Amino acid sequence: MNLTEIQDLIKFVSKSGVSEVEIEQKDFKIVIKAENKSKKEEHTVYVQAPQQIAAPAHVAAPAAVATPEAPKAPAVSEDAKYITIKSPMIGTFYRSTSPDKPALANVGDSIEKGKVVCIIEAMKLFNDIEAEISGRIVKVLVDDASPVEYDQPLFLVDPA
Repeated sequence: MNLTEIQDLIKFVSKSGVSEVEIEQKDFKIVIKAENKSKKEEHTVYVQAPQQIAAPAHVAAPAAVATPEAPKAPAVSEDAKYITIKSPMIGTFYRSTSPDKPALANVGDSIEKGKVVCIIEAMKLFNDIEAEISGRIVKVLVDDASPVEYDQPLFLVDPA
């Protein structure tokens, strides 16, 4: 997707009254959010591409698009071969059932489908989060007792 197509998309969002448009293809992702604040329309454009990186651009007028900042070299990650266990809810992430107990899942542990790997506290309720896959924990992505968002990655699992 080139700059002209992005500008046309911003114009479309502006004219149509749509509040958010998200397009994702294999090599990039673009999110355009329109907010109406006291008769002034603002559009936020986020573009994510693995080979060419465009920084978030804040656009005051629908026809103007800010030029991206200096591109950073994308990090080629070996994490792509792993499966991510994500948070099914918003809450506080705990690795163990209580502070004096060992962690439910550590790096290197083998897990089976249905095994409890962590707990998320939401509205004073402690919810067991079970693994949806079998494999070996490669990385814990969240610190203990940290807040987590819906769909936030928690663990990387090697299914092999």
